[in-house]
Amino acid sequence: MTTVGIDAIEIRTGKLQLDLAETFAPAQDEDPGKYTKGLGLHVSSFPDVYEDIVTMAANAAHRLMERKGLTPDDIGRIDVATESAFDNSKPVSTYVAGCLEQVYDDDFHHANKGERKFACIAGTQSLDDAYNWIRAGRNRGRKALVIATDTALYARDDPGEATQGAGAVAMIVDEDPDFVELSTDQGFGSADETDFLKPNQQFPSVDGKRSMKVYLARMREAMEDLERAGVELHPDDFALIPFHTPFPGMVRKAAALGYRHVCRDTDVELELAEEIGRQPRREEFKTQEQFFDAIEEYTDALTETERYEDWYADTIEPTLEIAREVGNWYTGSVHVARVAGLKHALEHDRDLTGAQLLVASYGSGAQAEIHAETVADGWKAEIEALNVDDQLDRRYDISFEEYERIHDVHNHDTDDYADVEELTTPSEEFVFDGWGRMGERKYRYVR
Repeated sequence: MTTVGIDAIEIRTGKLQLDLAETFAPAQDEDPGKYTKGLGLHVSSFPDVYEDIVTMAANAAHRLMERKGLTPDDIGRIDVATESAFDNSKPVSTYVAGCLEQVYDDDFHHANKGERKFACIAGTQSLDDAYNWIRAGRNRGRKALVIATDTALYARDDPGEATQGAGAVAMIVDEDPDFVELSTDQGFGSADETDFLKPNQQFPSVDGKRSMKVYLARMREAMEDLERAGVELHPDDFALIPFHTPFPGMVRKAAALGYRHVCRDTDVELELAEEIGRQPRREEFKTQEQFFDAIEEYTDALTETERYEDWYADTIEPTLEIAREVGNWYTGSVHVARVAGLKHALEHDRDLTGAQLLVASYGSGAQAEIHAETVADGWKAEIEALNVDDQLDRRYDISFEEYERIHDVHNHDTDDYADVEELTTPSEEFVFDGWGRMGERKYRYVR
């Protein structure tokens, strides 16, 4: 059977950065540790005046196509996942194609284009769509271009403001991929929830505590559904587990619960029982409350064991390294986590060819998907080709006053952006170029 998966990947971060400890915390009169230790975030990325979800997506896609020697004729499908769209009818993928056609001799008129929306999980759903399209034989030898792009802004002084971020991840999906092979095995957990939503508004309405509970509940359901599909899960079977990462602190909670779940009734639980006892079972307690208290106490003890700490350091921590420096990218978040984990492996001479990844995606509203991937032979070359570190190093460090102005620039409900000057100089990239006669956004390529 021919394998299908991600053949190549590119990342594009916003060109501005806000230091949470040095700039944001003092302005908010907050302890920096609230962000660096509690949330696990150090820096947020933001788009400059001439950047938005289209420019970041198009710039990531352009670099990816150039690096892989692709032309528009090689691409049969363009799917863009976003929850930051500015048009309720015209998909972002058409804007991206229009940008790319400015730098290529031919066009994408033959390509199927669409936009996926289901909060942060839409990027993974777009991958699923591309995978199914190719496996069904409807691609006629062409590849799919999948892009996750978002500007994750919150209202000023909202509790989620510190988790903001902006960036895009572009992926080529193809047969016999060089990067990772996707599995047919998937597990889902989904329910009608109102933990995070944007009813006819740009900035989200968030029930923070509930959102965390819903995230964990849907992840548990997805894991259980994957097991029902016949997939045996063991904590030692996966080299990396990239999670959707709204902030690393949430992943710490999800990882602990996931580890506890897959260890139950395994040799790992028996080994740990000598140190912290056996996992509590519901039938051992008279009330649900007593059981939950016991489970919480056991989980706290579990995370302090050497075995768990070693597993977390090897399997989870590497996937968080980029997120700490860019914030939440919504639809791109879990795909940034995958890149971060493999980048860490390359930098530490850890050969993961043929290794298994367990990818845990989530979108509020709410749905989780967990699936396995196999690291392909060409993963090292793909990671080496990325310029993530250069992008992070080149970002302009904004003051709090500049942050306030930039926030207004990207607030759809204000028109205070007209006299805000750009903070960086565009070069060899797509930029926002004003408004068209029907209120559409226009773009051009700066050489």
